[in-house]
This record gives sequence, structure tokens and C-alpha cells, in this order.
Amino acid sequence: MSRLLLQNIHTLVTMGEDELIAHGVDVLVEDGRITKIGKGIQSKTGPDLRLLDATNCVVYPGFVNCHHHLYQTLTRNIPKVQNAKLFDWLIGLYEVWRELSEEAVEVGTRVGVGELLLTGCTTTTDHFYVFPKKASRELLDVEIETAKELGIRFHPTRGSMSRGKSKGGLPPDDVVQDPDEILADCDRVIAKYHDPAPFSMCRIVLAPCSPFSVTTELLADTAKYARSKKVQLHTHLCETVDEEEYCRKNLGMRPLEYMESTGWVGPDVWYAHGIYFNDAEIARLAQTQTGISHCPASNLRLGSGICPVPKMLEAGVKIGLGVDGSASNDSSNFVREMQLALLVHRVGTAVDSMPPIRVVEMATRGGAAVLGQPEIGSVEVGKAADLAVFRLDQIDYAGAMADPAAAILMCGAGPRAEYTIVNGKVLVEHGKLVGVDEEALWERANRIAEKMLSAAEKKLGVRYR
Repeated sequence: MSRLLLQNIHTLVTMGEDELIAHGVDVLVEDGRITKIGKGIQSKTGPDLRLLDATNCVVYPGFVNCHHHLYQTLTRNIPKVQNAKLFDWLIGLYEVWRELSEEAVEVGTRVGVGELLLTGCTTTTDHFYVFPKKASRELLDVEIETAKELGIRFHPTRGSMSRGKSKGGLPPDDVVQDPDEILADCDRVIAKYHDPAPFSMCRIVLAPCSPFSVTTELLADTAKYARSKKVQLHTHLCETVDEEEYCRKNLGMRPLEYMESTGWVGPDVWYAHGIYFNDAEIARLAQTQTGISHCPASNLRLGSGICPVPKMLEAGVKIGLGVDGSASNDSSNFVREMQLALLVHRVGTAVDSMPPIRVVEMATRGGAAVLGQPEIGSVEVGKAADLAVFRLDQIDYAGAMADPAAAILMCGAGPRAEYTIVNGKVLVEHGKLVGVDEEALWERANRIAEKMLSAAEKKLGVRYR
């Protein structure tokens, strides 16, 4: 048995059904699960017990990231697409992503997961949908094995694109796949990696990229196949006005109407973005319990718009938060995402439309509901020992102790966690990744990023910087 005792927690934000916030308490963890919460917990000492002093710390349930593209950590902050809207941004970056390799995916995963862990994120999805024909067919395996090594709870999504430029899509033909190849590989990764059990560390999701990069037949076949295997479904939807116009012109329907026609609504489905749903569609999302991943940084960065989150929550839509890919967010800092979610709706809706505790709820219980994993998302006895611990005794929070639970959202600039604990294991300690040489990782990432960018520039005869 492994045991972990967090002692003298200044502020514990439980997000539980009973006591929401507690002060001066301890949390006992045994074999990856929370077994006791209270003041002055005594536990038998021994070599299997580790004590963590949480004096002057605020502790949250580990944050849940509902949308990401980890490989994009190698293609962020590129001048050519810094000021481009979504479709132009995609067209520019597809040319660089054609250069993806196993090493690039492995290093990109290390960087992205590392950033998430450093900011208190304990569960993440990833939408991987670029499979260059010259690269390995098992790039998703590389990502899954790397995430497993790092220790994060993972919901990788087997993405797909089947509509290349020659068929009216945006991506180059050499990064799309045949539908039969896609479904065969979906079957393979589910059989190899999917664990549906409670407290699972890896659950496979099926995720065609978007309405404009896959065929209608593939969308319908993927939904039917996913349900036969009892796995979830994920894709981008209603991210831009351009997407809406594409669907109206080429498919004769609005995006949600089109997706519903292919079987893509229900409690096993969630969409990234969801900016341009109308009131009737929001009601339909709530009725069908279809989830949304809100990605404010990406939406602002690309000028896409602001998701009507307060209206969606009022209607009863399930909503989690996502950092989105690091080439449209240029960061995987989850606390920064929470801060933006706190602020962005106050202009578009009302200053009281997004209180801090509502943001924390989306980042924890909301994300758990979207991913269908109820054993995460709150600090309660019997739940998974996934915890995000932040120090309050620093100048960023001086004068902010009237509401310690909101301090990291209202103050500072996306702080690093003091500790991040996943499945009872300490993966971040004193603001550093355990067992990871961050400088060496930085050097590897930059070397590979330069190689990919130079190759794209040489082939196209175009400067990206």
C-alpha cells in the first residue's frame, strides 16, 4: 500500500456535494484514492507513508482538460500564422504538420503534458488527427505511451481526416486517410489501450476532425462503431462563421443539424468550441446532454468569437474547459485558461456572469461530466486522488486572503502548482516536474521544431518567420 497525507491545508476546495470549501484540514490518500478528509488525521507511520505540508496552500480537485492537440507544442508562435483566422491558420500549418515523426509526437507530448501537470491539470484529452503518409501509422501509440510514462490520466482521441484538398477539404492529401484504414486503426487502439473501468488511466475516444475534413459517411460510421464499442465521440464544431457558411453551402444544413443527422448528439458526445450555436441549438444540446469544451484562449487568439457559456450553463449544457492546441493558444497553461474563462464573459454578458467558483466547477466537475468519469473532479472520500496544490504565501497573493479559493484566478499570471498529484502519485513537486530535465526537453523540442519548419519552408519556398 502507498499512502500520502496532506496536512494542515489552508483552503480545500472540494467541489463535493456537501461541504464546498474547508480550512485547516488534512487529506489522506491510500493506493490512489482519497480515504479520509478532516482535521488532525492520524495515520500509522511507516516507509509507505509520505507527508506533505500544505500549510498556506490552496488545494483543488485536479483540473480536467477537455480539448488539446499536443503535437502542436512544436509549432507555436510562428510569425506566418500569428495573425491568421482559423481556415488560413490551418492551411498554413498543415504544411508544417506534414513533417510530423514519432520523435516529434513524443517530444510534443512531453512538452504539452508537462505544462498541463505544472499548472494543476491531472486529466487530459488529446485530439490527434494528422497522420502523414510518410510517418509511422502508430503515432497515437507514441503519444499514449509517453503520457503513460509521465503519469497523467489520459483520454486520447483517435482523430481522423478523410477529405483532402482533392475532395474539397482543407488538408493536403498526404495527411488524410482512407475510411477503411481509419476504422481499422480505431479498432486496433481500442483493443490495445481502452480501459472502461472506474479510475481508468486511459480511455480511447473516436474523433473525426471536423465537418469540413471528413465525409458524411465517415462521421456516421464512426458514431455507429463507437457506440458498438461503448467509447465516446469528440470533434470540433461551431468554432467560426466560416465553418457555418461551409456547412450551409456544401451540406445544406447548419453545423449542429448536420452532425445530428449523422448520429452525433448524446451524452457520449462532446464538441470543442461551440461558439455559434443559436438558442434552439443550445436547448437541444442540453436536452441530449451533449457536452462542450470551452477554449477561450484559442478563440481569442484566432479571433473566432466568444462561446455563450453563461447561457449554456443556464440551459443545463455540460461544459468543461480546454486549452486547445498550443499552436492556437501557444500555451498549455491550464490556470491561464481558467483566468481567461473568468474574464472574457464579463464583457460579452455581464460582470457577474462568471464568478470564480463557476470557473473552478467547469475545470473540475464539469470536465469530469463531459468525459464521463465521475470518480474524478471532486475531493471526496472514495474519489480518485487527483489534486492540484498551489502556494498562497507569495507576493502574487498578498492582500488576497479574503477569498483564498479564488486567489489563483483573480491574481497572479497562471502560476505553477506546488504539487500536482495524479492517482496518488506526486508528479510535480515544488513547481518542478518530477524526474524531468526541463532544459533538456526545451532543447529537444526546439531542435525538432526547427527541423519541421525548415523542411516546410524549403518545400514551399515560403518563409514562415
